Amino acid sequence: MAHPRSRRMRALAVPLGLALTASLGFLPNAATAASQDSAPAAAVTTDGPLLSYVVNTTPGHAAVGKVEKAIAKAGGKVIIAHEQIGVIVVHSANPQFAATIRTVPGVQTAGATRTAPMKASGTTDVGKPQKIDLSKSQLKAASSAAKANGEEPLEPLQWDLPAIKADQAAKVNPGSKNVTVAIIDTGVDDTHPDLKANFSAKQSANCVGGVADTSKGAWRPWDPDSDYHGTHVAGTIAAARNGVGVAGVAPGVKISAIKVSEPETSLFYAESVVCAFVFAADHGVEVTNNSYYVDPWMFNCKDDADQAAIVDAVGRAASYAQRKGAINIAAAGNSNLDLAAPKLPDASSPNDSTPVERTINPKTCWDVPTQLPGTVTVAATGVNKLRSSYSNYGLGQIDVAAPGGDSKQVPELPAKNGNILSTMPGGDWAYLAGTSMATPHVAGVAALLKSAHPKSSPQEIQWLLKEQADNPGCPTGDTTCTGTKHVNSHFGYGIVDALDAVKK
Repeated sequence: MAHPRSRRMRALAVPLGLALTASLGFLPNAATAASQDSAPAAAVTTDGPLLSYVVNTTPGHAAVGKVEKAIAKAGGKVIIAHEQIGVIVVHSANPQFAATIRTVPGVQTAGATRTAPMKASGTTDVGKPQKIDLSKSQLKAASSAAKANGEEPLEPLQWDLPAIKADQAAKVNPGSKNVTVAIIDTGVDDTHPDLKANFSAKQSANCVGGVADTSKGAWRPWDPDSDYHGTHVAGTIAAARNGVGVAGVAPGVKISAIKVSEPETSLFYAESVVCAFVFAADHGVEVTNNSYYVDPWMFNCKDDADQAAIVDAVGRAASYAQRKGAINIAAAGNSNLDLAAPKLPDASSPNDSTPVERTINPKTCWDVPTQLPGTVTVAATGVNKLRSSYSNYGLGQIDVAAPGGDSKQVPELPAKNGNILSTMPGGDWAYLAGTSMATPHVAGVAALLKSAHPKSSPQEIQWLLKEQADNPGCPTGDTTCTGTKHVNSHFGYGIVDALDAVKK
């Protein structure tokens, strides 16, 4: 994303001819409830900053209803109650709201989802991509190669498709229209000529703030010039083979957009992500793509009451989506960190106010949703089948890997760019890199697997992803890579294989 607090994507140079984009892209231990005779104070103050909270309780109408009454007494306003998972989204200006509501019988965890006061919705211009005209020689080379091989016009520039055999897979099975991948992100420009044929409006929404808005176009980016991340992800998953632009990994499946990024800041808060998982689950989505982490904490520590509530709420929603049949795919992150290390630095959190330097234990401080149980965690690779220089890694933390791009690994002509080419708002195309770009490759392969094995559960699809992956093994002399030829810290079980997904 084009904002300074990048999450899964990096800024990369674009070769002549395409938009130059400047962008970097369980349940916790429940809080101890007070005795049954505890209750919020009758009088509360509401002179503090207006914050959003998640209050987590036992699922069900009766249990949630009791807690809602206590929320009102504590100076809170219920925005939405997800009774099926016991997560209640609340706004309150009572500085003691969280501490008070945690004493209520039945409340398991509760906490603020942000550290800065809420703002009214609005948009702002944060800069535009730089565009350079395509050189005639490069266009001619790409077009000639595409025509000769029966490819999409820009497909010769997509080194990532043959890297996972997605070009071969498309000739066997491009994916089923009965399979939908929900892109939980900054929104998707569904009018793009490479995307509109495969877009599912009935499974799309704007979840910003925690309540799903399904009005026409609500799922589109706030600002197409800056909120292009979701549209780029969409093209990698399912850009149609229609004689225009690029091709997706699974060009025959459906895609939907569930927008969760705040206007102006493009922050992804817990209440919006909870809404997205629940909406996806209730609308029959088979795969969710998550190329982000839940703000404002890069890692949410379960010994902090607010952060524990975020892990609890998003964990419940992600688990609900899995139970309803969706496999969740998430990016490992771009900080070149070993997620299996005993401790890690975090100087970027909270990113909605003033960050503080801290040292965290990744066993108890989780990147959400990446490290939630059941989620497929994806590392990024370059054209040489080496870990991308920015990609997080970790033995037992990475499930699979996929092309995410790396400027240090350069393909042969005509591509000559080591990053990932995909769709942009307004009918454009651009190169980007990051684990944000690796994740949709895996989501596309998962969609192909679901197309070939429609009765398979999310757990079975994950097992197939791992079983079919091709592991290049640890590079000689690279001490950051540990493990075996079959499972290691750089690639997990290996780089996903789209052809195996449709043939085996």
